[in-house]
Amino acid sequence: MAATGVIHYLQSGDAVTHAVTGLLLAMSFASWCFLLVKAWILARAKWQGLRALQRFWQAASLKEGIGALQRADRERVFLPLAEAAWHASEADMPGALLARVERSERVLRALCQALLRSQRRLEFGQVLLALVGSTAPFVGLLGTVWGIYHALGSIASSGQAMIENVAGPVGEALIMTAFGLVVAIPAVLAYNVLGRYVRQISEELDGFAHDLHAFVCGEAD
Repeated sequence: MAATGVIHYLQSGDAVTHAVTGLLLAMSFASWCFLLVKAWILARAKWQGLRALQRFWQAASLKEGIGALQRADRERVFLPLAEAAWHASEADMPGALLARVERSERVLRALCQALLRSQRRLEFGQVLLALVGSTAPFVGLLGTVWGIYHALGSIASSGQAMIENVAGPVGEALIMTAFGLVVAIPAVLAYNVLGRYVRQISEELDGFAHDLHAFVCGEAD
């Protein structure tokens, strides 16, 4: 019955109804595609990152540790930090302004920049889920209001305002509100779950950056 109501509503709808339906379908498709891809990337980054960090700290030198990260960190989440710390510690630019900066500060700045890039990589696309989750119900409500407006207009023109004549068209229009919620709820859940994964990996990145800074600067001493 519900599927029949949806089909009947779409068949009797106008361009606005079709546009709202198409927009909700596009939002649902985009959010589900991003959800699956992002979940796969974050899961790989989390589990590969833990294994990569173990191999890094088991290496005999910083250069060998970077090589271990290159092989294990396929998502390149932790690797940029190690590379930035190594390049900053090995930088030799006599006469340049950067050469006057202490090694500890130089490494710290390079680590902060690499940390921000890795965090942006992890957070990429989260805005899409937030946008879908916050706007899909209102898009569905727009379709509902538009459908009720046309349903009541046709009932008024026919002069038959009996409850059985009103319930069908209004119920079909309310389907758009339900459709908007069906699109929004998975996006909101995905935003919260994936955001938790991002925070967990970001905490690992912060700890790794702190340990790298202490190691590189301590090695110089």
